Formats: sequence, C-alpha cells, structure tokens
Amino acid sequence: MNPVTNTARLLAAGLRALLVLTVVTGVLYPLAVTGIAQGLFNDEANGSEITSDGKVVGSSLIGQAYNLPLKEGEETPAPDLKWFQGRPQNGLGTNSVNTQYKLILSGATNRSGDNEQLIQWVKDAKAAVIRDNSTADYTVEPEDVPADAVTSSGSGLDPDISPEYAGIQVHRVAEKNGLPVAEVQSLVDEHTQGRTLGFMGEPRVNVLELNIALGNLLAKG
Repeated sequence: MNPVTNTARLLAAGLRALLVLTVVTGVLYPLAVTGIAQGLFNDEANGSEITSDGKVVGSSLIGQAYNLPLKEGEETPAPDLKWFQGRPQNGLGTNSVNTQYKLILSGATNRSGDNEQLIQWVKDAKAAVIRDNSTADYTVEPEDVPADAVTSSGSGLDPDISPEYAGIQVHRVAEKNGLPVAEVQSLVDEHTQGRTLGFMGEPRVNVLELNIALGNLLAKG
C-alpha cells in the first residue's frame, strides 16, 4: 500500500475519532449531566443559593462575616454583635490563606494541637466568646463554650455552627435587638437541622439562614 495513502487513511481515522469524541464528551455528555442536574438537583446545581426579598444573598454552603466597618488601625473588623456569629475566621488569627470567608483562597491554620500560638488563639477566642455573649442577666461559663466557637473549620468557610454555640448567643442577640429571649431562642430551634440521614454529622444551624430570619423578625417591628 502506498505510504502516503496509508498515512492519509490513519489521519482521516484519527480526525473522525477526534470529532466523535469531541461531540460525545465535549457536547452531549455535558448537556446530559447539566440537564439531569438541573432537573433532579436544581438547587444544588445552582450553588445552593439563599434568597431574601427576591435577591440572592449567599449560599448555604459558604459562611459569611457579620462585622462592623473596619476602623483605622484595626487589622480585622470587630464583630457586629447584633447578629449571630459564625465560626472564627482567619484561622483564629491573621492568616495569609484564609481571608475572612473570601473565596480567593481558603484553608486552615495547619498548626498542630500542641502549637503554642494555636493554643493562645483558642484561649483568646474563648475569652472573647465569654465576654461578648455574657449579658446583664446571663453569664457564659467557660464550660459552656463549644469547640466550634473557638476553632475554625478545615476550609475556613463553614456556614454552620452547633446548636450549643447558637444557644449561648441568644441572650446577647436578644439584648442588642430589644427582643424577648424566648423569641430569639425559638428562631434557633426552628433553624436547627438534625444529622444528615439521621446518623451522619452533627446537628447544626446555618448562620446565614438564621440571620435572615432574625432580620425578618426585626423588620416586622
């Protein structure tokens, strides 16, 4: 067989295979997966968006910061104590990887449990939780502070907190907003989710959803 003809046949076969695979894997397969995702898992496929007043305000999978405006001389802004607060940001301190729930980069401190700096961060965070959440008629005891109140998650983007951490914030949120404690506690109870499928993970409260409900309650006046 003529070498030129044989080479042409091989090139033609290769181009046909390339065309077929491009159509199947680059067009048909993505369209099929997208169609199935949109049809069966529409919310998840679109980023698990959370809306308020008809506007997308975030995702149920990504935590948000509730802080006061940054003041001159501050390295990080102070928390806005009118709102429920999520897990510690910045990996419990200044961290070039995790920048306050911003999605440019995310990550944890990668410090070991016996790291002196990490231990100090945890102690400082615990003191802040006790100080910020104690009110005139309610005192947070050291043993009441759960682990998620003083440690960041592996990604630094955790949108959820434990019911225990939400619970110790109830009196402070009620006081700052002039609301009855029972009413704020009811919001926490309503937004507490159980274990996935009844046995995976831990009970949790989505902070963004809880704060949206709090905002709606305040708007009713």
